[in-house]
Amino acid sequence: MLQFDQEQGGTYQEGLYDPQAVAPRVEIAEALTEASRSHYRQHGWLSVTGLLDARELDDAKNAIDDLIYGRVPVFSGVSYEKSYQDSVEQMSAQERYDAVRKLYDFVPYEDRLAQIALGERIGAICRHLLDRDVRLFQDMALLKPPHGGREKPWHQDHAFFDYPLGTRIVGVWIAVDEATIANGCMQVLDGGHLAGPMHHFRRRDWQICDTDMAGQRSVAFPLRPGDGMFFDGLLPHGTPSNNSGQRRRALQFHYMDQQARPSDPAERLAIFGGEGAGATC
Repeated sequence: MLQFDQEQGGTYQEGLYDPQAVAPRVEIAEALTEASRSHYRQHGWLSVTGLLDARELDDAKNAIDDLIYGRVPVFSGVSYEKSYQDSVEQMSAQERYDAVRKLYDFVPYEDRLAQIALGERIGAICRHLLDRDVRLFQDMALLKPPHGGREKPWHQDHAFFDYPLGTRIVGVWIAVDEATIANGCMQVLDGGHLAGPMHHFRRRDWQICDTDMAGQRSVAFPLRPGDGMFFDGLLPHGTPSNNSGQRRRALQFHYMDQQARPSDPAERLAIFGGEGAGATC
């Protein structure tokens, strides 16, 4: 059975994504220094160059293709854009590829992506930034096709997860294609994690209200293929629409304190907003 994203999306006001700066990247060795950990705690993010090597990058591209084209037995975690619900079955293979919004829960089925998500390089940086042992608890690939890949509005990832507010969560966002401001790279509210949770509402997605973000100056993360960024689970972030001619695919993994235990969904909704019942990141 085909699956479709819950949210429809829509238009948003000009200037909602207004970067004032481009994030600098550090080498992997520098990511493991105390200076980088201090930067992460203060700003809520760390951008790292060369997170994937050339072989891993090729593996990631081929694995994403295989997952979408149905070449991985049993895997069913393909989510199409809701707007194609009535037409996707009549589409060509390439048209269906461009209708995919995200892939999820592929680590148990796709060894090439599992080796990236569970690899020591990413794990070591996550452990260093959180200063504790971590475990992977979510894996996704996020796709924006050329000429219309949909926005992911401003939000905090912790708002989607049923874990206590004090749980240390780090997201890892890795560019598979070049990510640019034009094709929808990540933008964040620098240091916004320090303000704590923000209320979310059902609008184009389950999101922070546009009125809360309008006029905020963000930091943008243009990344070369294989570069990545680490970000705090409470850091407000979003990705604008892709209106360029370039495809933008990314891997996103979430890790948390290995000792963390789930909480009741009602606890999360009381903090971030009751309209988020059933919302997925």
